Amino acid sequence: MTRRMVVKLGTSVLTDGTDRLHRPRMVDLARQMAQLRERDTEVVLVSSGAVLAGWEQLGFPRRQRAIAHKQALAAVGQGRLMHLYAQLFEIYGVTVAQALLTRADLRDRARYLNARNTLLACLDAGVLPIINENDAVAVDEIRVGDNDNLSAYVANLVDADLLVILTDIAGLYSADPRSDPQAALIEHVPAVNDEVFALAGAAGSHRGTGGMRTKIEAAQLATRSGVALAIAAGAAPDVLLRIAQGESVGTFFAPAESRLESRKRWIMAERVHNARLTVDAGAALAICEHGRSLLPAGVVACAGEWRRGQTVAICGPDGTRIACGLAQYAAHEVARLCGAQSDAIETILGYSYGAEIVHRDDLVII
Repeated sequence: MTRRMVVKLGTSVLTDGTDRLHRPRMVDLARQMAQLRERDTEVVLVSSGAVLAGWEQLGFPRRQRAIAHKQALAAVGQGRLMHLYAQLFEIYGVTVAQALLTRADLRDRARYLNARNTLLACLDAGVLPIINENDAVAVDEIRVGDNDNLSAYVANLVDADLLVILTDIAGLYSADPRSDPQAALIEHVPAVNDEVFALAGAAGSHRGTGGMRTKIEAAQLATRSGVALAIAAGAAPDVLLRIAQGESVGTFFAPAESRLESRKRWIMAERVHNARLTVDAGAALAICEHGRSLLPAGVVACAGEWRRGQTVAICGPDGTRIACGLAQYAAHEVARLCGAQSDAIETILGYSYGAEIVHRDDLVII
């Protein structure tokens, strides 16, 4: 059974081919996600539909190309969409939370770490996060551009095992099934390459921004991060439950490498030069032998300059580098926290980002 799943719902799934949100479909998908949670699968939802919800709320005004028009629709629709989700999930006793992200949130180390910690805290509290791109304020240079790719970034952000993209067709076909009766469903894709991209058609309908090509792009992003991906029809009976159980539904994309190895490489890729934490023998043992987080009590010294969310080296008492990790606190903050107990962090700094200087999920043992 899948441990953690990201589910992406396209506008075509939420509307069922109409220009209105399709409540029966949304209720059924909420039911499936609630059942997944009962089976100990954590769920994160990436949902399209804010612009469509705003368009519906305003009485379907003439669509315009101006970015401000689309942003206005998103501003109206985002609250409406979340209100509807909150009502639907409440039927099944599930509390939801909203998170709006842009590319800038995912590129900047500190903001990436903030977003990751928020989403993981929601999951720890039993809350189902619902994520969309922040269309009301995003401009081209900070937009991800579509929720297919956003869902792949989110899957990496939360260390998901599986990303499921639900759409209005059964998966990736050998040709366009809407125009070619000989088109065959491709059930398994071992690797995303030029041949796979060649199978993708043009963009989707006027209701959404996606198409099969953006789903292949998302598959490439996800599988390179060690996340498996499935593309399937949102109308298929119990589609999420069946996929989570390992049933062959739609098109499955195998991960290119393990999620752990991908994350290790990402953490080590941007280590800040000369940024170093020195820890005592007890902390070194806890990190290397027991897979523990680095707490401030175990830090005896720090050197160099770094910002929150950047990668620093961790050295043992003899100066040997034993690990690298994403620092939860900036260099000037760690300098004040050396040797302190975790419950004193807020007293010392006046705020707290958590009990750890480097969380064990963000550590790479050398």
